[in-house]
Amino acid sequence: MNHATTGRRGDPWSERVDAADWGRVSAEVGEYGGALLPQLLTADEAAEIRGLYGRNELFRSTVEMGRYRFGEGQYKYFAAPYPAPIEQLKQALYPRLLPIARDWWGKLGRPAPWPDTLGEWLELCHEAGQRKSTAILLRYGPGDWNALHRDLYGDLVFPLQVVINLDEPGVDHTGGEFLLLEQRPRAQSRGTATLLPLGHGYLFTTRDRPVRSTRGWSAAPVRHGVSVVRSGQRHTLGLIFHDAA
Repeated sequence: MNHATTGRRGDPWSERVDAADWGRVSAEVGEYGGALLPQLLTADEAAEIRGLYGRNELFRSTVEMGRYRFGEGQYKYFAAPYPAPIEQLKQALYPRLLPIARDWWGKLGRPAPWPDTLGEWLELCHEAGQRKSTAILLRYGPGDWNALHRDLYGDLVFPLQVVINLDEPGVDHTGGEFLLLEQRPRAQSRGTATLLPLGHGYLFTTRDRPVRSTRGWSAAPVRHGVSVVRSGQRHTLGLIFHDAA
């Protein structure tokens, strides 16, 4: 039985997620640490989520990035329960990401702690003291950027996450490419830059990924960030599949 698709017909969020060529996505994220996903949000839906930024009652905290030397700009953590369609997208994505995560940890000889459902996994996070919601809405203006980092909020980590661009590159903003930097074992670091289309998701490595080595597989640490926004405004929705301590 295909747990990733069974019972998903009629759910628009799952249908959009399932529209990806998951064989290609799995191969690409395995090779490069990141892979473009289909359009997960329409332009109107993206605008609706952008419009939530000023509704402080929907968020549990606000972070000024410059204050913490994270770059420049601002982001907010949504409070749980999440507004639609954030929860629906997380639920739709998790079964597709789970086989990739389990395969990676198998190659690295690590136990894969993730149950079949997102709800069960988050219960484990909460039992371990990771109870804070982690979905993020980020806002960048001219000159803003995000330093290379990893979203690790406790001992329990899901190794993949998704960002969705809520603005149209070249129209709403210039610059603001999504960056990945991978430290390969005994080799030069490798970087990629991707300009995300409006409403499209981008799947990428949370912490590290398996790469072939002379002894089988090694873990290559990966960090992500955002290049300088040259003009306009860029909003991003970040979907992280573990909660925070």
